Amino acid sequence: MRGDDKRTEGMFSYVRLEERIAADHPLRAIRALVEEVLSKMQTH
Repeated sequence: MRGDDKRTEGMFSYVRLEERIAADHPLRAIRALVEEVLSKMQTH
């Protein structure tokens, strides 16, 4: 490559996704429902 090496160090995150989503966020309830449905689908 030509020019300065401008790296985006903040591009990668080493924080677990679970730690980024608040405990009372609606996505947690949705995830629980999805996990339940997927587990039922696996057994059939």
